[in-house]
Amino acid sequence: KERAAAAVATALGAGGLAPDAPTDCLSYIGVRQIGCSVLVAAGFEVTQMSCLDKLWTKESHWNPLAENASSGAWGITQALPGSKMASYGSDWKTNPVPQIKWGLKYIQDRYTTPCGAWGHSQRLNWY
Repeated sequence: KERAAAAVATALGAGGLAPDAPTDCLSYIGVRQIGCSVLVAAGFEVTQMSCLDKLWTKESHWNPLAENASSGAWGITQALPGSKMASYGSDWKTNPVPQIKWGLKYIQDRYTTPCGAWGHSQRLNWY
């Protein structure tokens, strides 16, 4: 847990906010604010954040250390296997940024938008 806390603190910077967070993301705190910043940087509209927040709250409560013991799904996104997030950073297991970047690319490729993924999750209880 200490490594995860350190990774989050580094990602947030000394002021506790994501560096260069868009103004619309400042209402979020902690890992969610990082998520919002990465979402916008990836080219999504900030309005998609409400769906992303619901989706990843349901999956992991935005916990980069979340693990499903029965399936092996890992992290904020509950990727299965979690190791596929290594393409976004060698510290994928504790750092929320590679997890968020991987998750947004997965969502874009499969559902187009976080709201598309959220709708699928609501219908089928997985995404």
